[in-house]
Amino acid sequence: MHTGLVYDSRFRDHDTGPYHPEQPARMDAALAAIEQAPWQQQLHRLATRAADITDVERCHRLDYIRRAQRECAAGAPFIDTTDVTISAASCDVALLAAGAPLVLADALVAGEIDNGFALVRPPGHHAERAAAMGFCLFNNVAILARYLQRVHGLDKIAILDWDVHHGNGTQHCFEEDPSVLYVSLHQYPYYPGTGAYSETGIGRGAGSVLNCPMPAGATDSAYERAFQEQVLPTLDLFKPECLIVSAGFDGHRDDPLADIQLSTEMYGWMSERVLETADLHCEGRLLSVLEGGYNLDRLGECVSLHLAHLAGVA
Repeated sequence: MHTGLVYDSRFRDHDTGPYHPEQPARMDAALAAIEQAPWQQQLHRLATRAADITDVERCHRLDYIRRAQRECAAGAPFIDTTDVTISAASCDVALLAAGAPLVLADALVAGEIDNGFALVRPPGHHAERAAAMGFCLFNNVAILARYLQRVHGLDKIAILDWDVHHGNGTQHCFEEDPSVLYVSLHQYPYYPGTGAYSETGIGRGAGSVLNCPMPAGATDSAYERAFQEQVLPTLDLFKPECLIVSAGFDGHRDDPLADIQLSTEMYGWMSERVLETADLHCEGRLLSVLEGGYNLDRLGECVSLHLAHLAGVA
């Protein structure tokens, strides 16, 4: 199995201050866990590039992109909400984070890799078309999905979001579009307040959204049941040409920002299920992008385990 990994030291340059949970140390923890793995030399490492503005515009308004550039350059402390702390380099780093998955997409379509993982920050799935939100400036997975469609000619894209918070920005980007299936498992009711089971898509996109809201305290067995009864059958019915994972690891029982009780091993189990789905419908095409995960030790463990499964060495 040829598994791509894209990472850049510049992801640390997005300075959120000493007390923010979405901090540069997240990159250090994940990378250290990968580097300690005996199989890490098997990974196909790829150089990051910034997303072109035209790539970002497929999911965000140009006036918002320009505003983000101006506010970062001007030294504003945050953009739109106080949880989206920014620094002078933040917009440039966010464009790198949006571009990293596109590098994986190019390598995937060219046959250089079978699947891949983008180790990036800031995360993206809360970013709306014209607003930053929830630590996120640009919606990395949404930009990736549109890139696969518009640049590489793939039609049906599925996004599976297992971050503990609902990906409101991703859902809103595609909820009227039947060519993109958005599936989310998340704590509910919880931040950001969206993601009820009744939210299933709008207009032509009716049925293109599956939300699996989980109560606080939900464990591995609840997630396994949701996969078997809802997630996997929905993916099988949709038959995507590429599967994207919004890979947040903040549903771990040791994570400080939520109340879902997943084990490290459950992330390996979910990784296996998405690989099976990609093999069944997508000729193995699977791209995974880091979202949340704020306990540094558990983040490293989960990222390493997820990558081990992608690489076929777990």
